Amino acid sequence: MRVPALVVADEPLMRQVRTDAALAQLANGATLPGIVRAALAMPDIHQGYGLPVGGVVATDAERGVVSPGAIGFDINCGVRLLRTALDAAAVAPRMAALVEALYSEVPSGVGGRGAVTLDARGLARVLEGGAAWAVAAGHGERADLDAIESQGRIPGAVVDDLSGHAVERGLRQLGSLGSGNHFMEVQVVDEIYDAATAARFGLRVGQVTLMIHTGSRGLGHQVCTDFLKITGAALSRYGISVPDRQLACAPVDSPEAGAYLGAMRAAANFAFANRQVLAETARRVFERVLGASPGDLRMSVVYDVAHNIAKEEEHEVEGRRRKLLVHRKGATRAFPGQPVIVPGDMGRYSFVLVGTETAMRETFGSTCHGAGRVMSRTAAVKAARGRRIVEELRERGVVARAAGYQALAEEMPEAYKDVKDVVDVVHRFGISSRVARLRPLGVIKG
Repeated sequence: MRVPALVVADEPLMRQVRTDAALAQLANGATLPGIVRAALAMPDIHQGYGLPVGGVVATDAERGVVSPGAIGFDINCGVRLLRTALDAAAVAPRMAALVEALYSEVPSGVGGRGAVTLDARGLARVLEGGAAWAVAAGHGERADLDAIESQGRIPGAVVDDLSGHAVERGLRQLGSLGSGNHFMEVQVVDEIYDAATAARFGLRVGQVTLMIHTGSRGLGHQVCTDFLKITGAALSRYGISVPDRQLACAPVDSPEAGAYLGAMRAAANFAFANRQVLAETARRVFERVLGASPGDLRMSVVYDVAHNIAKEEEHEVEGRRRKLLVHRKGATRAFPGQPVIVPGDMGRYSFVLVGTETAMRETFGSTCHGAGRVMSRTAAVKAARGRRIVEELRERGVVARAAGYQALAEEMPEAYKDVKDVVDVVHRFGISSRVARLRPLGVIKG
């Protein structure tokens, strides 16, 4: 280890963390060449591929490395929160119809085709333009871009750095939700903790919101797959040794790293465009099912933030400003004053937080990204055997729709930590502060 490995957690959460290989993976992350200060993990940490989910590592932007496994397969898997002018009580009679319509209109499931048909030239424009491409193509409004991390576009995308297979997968999946833990959820703001900040974010008790959680789909997965092989083959060329080949990496000034970063940024832009298209699809469904005009609905973006990404940022390290390549894998950027969206599970609640100066000092401007799994998907399906998850959720006041029983079983509430426990830790530590709690009313899963 070149630096310490530090976990933001309390003892009850640490007992859960110790049940898998997440701590060993974090220690492995601390061996990356050029890493600064510490390998960090948020309280939603759990075992992943290479670096644990919930991990944050920052390497020197000139003399460090980039590691695809420290970013993840679903590049720019992220979450978008939209507010509306609607009251939950008024929408309740139409909730089942709204969820059914969202499920019908929003493509989801493993390998599902997207709502937007692209040719190679069109896809290139998406990969370079991100959410701005989607707005220009009629999916949303220019004002949406001001409420997206990096305005929905990461500069430096290089389309030619993607493999033919990655391009082929991207051609058919723009405007799709996907599967696994991806979801679209209708919610109600049921508690406000910070009235002034909630008002600034446009949130109030009783208000209907919509949360969208998805990423770059098969295109991003293929980029990671391709460059894990490329960086793995390059390790000996650069004299780099890592304890786990899942953390294969390359010097930031190498051709391999340059190509990966160009492809990663393109995949990140695809994800921003994907959530933009999905948000506009949802807007139209809300208007149609609820008979609401755009002026009555007033659906607008609170914020959209990436979870799996590497970004060049400046941070203070040992008393001086340094340019770093911050890898966040299942962690959320939490810059001062920025909304932080933390999904929970589909049976309990999610949270809106706000970033702080403490996060800039302690965690490279990062915080948790969700609840964190406590069961593998296989274990969750086994534990759910014989249960009726849809009926259980209905008893909690949640209308659920999914492609099949397994999709809900894998994501049942017990498969996750209680996100309240995770949020309490980051709030007490001061790396993000509670603003509002959101309770699920209806959810669609892939």
